Amino acid sequence: MFSKSKINEPGPKDHDTAAPMKADAPKPAAPASSGDYKPAAPKAKPPASVLSSDLHITGNVKTTGDVQIEGTIEGDIRAHLLTVGEGATVKGEVTADDVVINGRIVGRVRGLKVRLTSTARVEGDIIHKTIAIESGAHFEGSVQRQDDPLTQNKGGAPKPAPAPAGSGQG
Repeated sequence: MFSKSKINEPGPKDHDTAAPMKADAPKPAAPASSGDYKPAAPKAKPPASVLSSDLHITGNVKTTGDVQIEGTIEGDIRAHLLTVGEGATVKGEVTADDVVINGRIVGRVRGLKVRLTSTARVEGDIIHKTIAIESGAHFEGSVQRQDDPLTQNKGGAPKPAPAPAGSGQG
């Protein structure tokens, strides 16, 4: 049927069966690849959302993805990975699986992994599973380790006994 397929064949023109074989070959391959085809798009992670240095947000920011903040946010932030840039300021509660702080946060920080770089300035409590504080970081507040700091969004921790060490039962 297709004379072009015979012309483009690398072999001799005598083999008329070569063209139907090549036409039939992709057909079995297509169902095999479509059977193996899993949604590749969800595996590809979208790039981090970048909030530029000239952006000022008043309100809460919530995403299941990654966020890089270079501007100012007055409100709470919830993300998977949160990176606070060196010139950025966040005034509110920050909750993320991974938190990397290069700039300023005024408020509570909750994260499975929290990292304060040498340029970080944090004024508020940090509730974490693991924490790293580089030399030169400025931090005013308390540090509390919890196995799951992301689920404790209410006012108090379930084990307040170690913290109050003053007036109480006696």
